[in-house]
Amino acid sequence: MTEEELKALFDQQAAGYDKQWAGMAPIRNTLYFLLDSLFVGLPQDARILCVGAGTGAEIAHLAERFPGWRFTALDPSGAMLEVCRQRARQGGFLDRCDFHQGYLETLEAGQAYDGATCFLVSQFFTDAQARTGFFRQIAQRLKPGGLLANADLAADTRSPAYERLLHSWMTLMSSAGVDPQMLERARAVYATDVAVLPAQQVADIIQAAGFAAPVQFFQAGLMHAWICQADGAGEA
Repeated sequence: MTEEELKALFDQQAAGYDKQWAGMAPIRNTLYFLLDSLFVGLPQDARILCVGAGTGAEIAHLAERFPGWRFTALDPSGAMLEVCRQRARQGGFLDRCDFHQGYLETLEAGQAYDGATCFLVSQFFTDAQARTGFFRQIAQRLKPGGLLANADLAADTRSPAYERLLHSWMTLMSSAGVDPQMLERARAVYATDVAVLPAQQVADIIQAAGFAAPVQFFQAGLMHAWICQADGAGEA
């Protein structure tokens, strides 16, 4: 799937995206609950880069939890960013947000951010070198020692266990109310346009991009999450 095709897909889904995935909230909320304890040491006036911000769910959570933080919402989908902007307006934290439509390379480089989030984004890079380059661009925009929280789908697709995990994941989404057409699209996309790699391989890609060894702090079904510290200040 090309960048333009991916952008068009999320543009189409933006208006109903939150409702479509509302049933998966327990997983998302657990991820955010753990994220709080990992980000709590960042400065009270921290600047946070949200890569692939989508409708702004993690920004809304962090904005309430850390009232002094400022956020840059980065997403190629203008429709998604508009929903994010509306959420920020309704939540009363619009003045703490900047919105940038585009990909990472269009965002000014420089070690300006104390932390970053990147949830279910890098998996769309099916080329390992391009995926490493993506994480390198995030590292270049973090201060030394800055933290990245990254989540992706991960599994050893060559293992017999993968089919069971995939079936369980699809069943979970179905029970959470995800539309059957969306489920079929997801299954097809996982097979062709999503780089579902073993968790250690994802961690190795992140580390090769300029981070200390990532520490996995969360797993739910196929979703894994790591906390990663930009090189220059020791272990994550």
